[in-house]
Amino acid sequence: MPVISTDKIKEKKRLVREFRDFVDRGNVVELGVAFVMGATFKTIIDSFAGNGGDNPGILGGLIGAVFGGKTPNFNDKGVTLNGSFVPLGSLLTATINFLLVSLAMFAVIRLYNRFRSGEANAKPAPTTNDILTEIRDELRRRP
Repeated sequence: MPVISTDKIKEKKRLVREFRDFVDRGNVVELGVAFVMGATFKTIIDSFAGNGGDNPGILGGLIGAVFGGKTPNFNDKGVTLNGSFVPLGSLLTATINFLLVSLAMFAVIRLYNRFRSGEANAKPAPTTNDILTEIRDELRRRP
């Protein structure tokens, strides 16, 4: 059985401690939460705008209802150049998804910034000395 030196054990503990400190800073945890929320939000956008595959989404259904009663399938749309098919329909679906996600993220960030600026403009809570000064001034005004 090989013997592990105490220096190697200390080095491994130091590495584990550094990694824990790195994760505890919050950036990694916040990034992980943002990634999971973004992946989940993508399913909502796909159900609205379509996923570029079989699912045309609500938007595709509405376009089909307005322009002819059939659900449009943009995947089959494209241009043939020199005998090669260039699928522009899937690009259109991905662009719509991107614009919807961008618009939703803009709205969320705008609301967040408005909330944060409201906190910054809020009047700070009075200190104990401020309260005692008000009480003293009020007592002096009484006859």
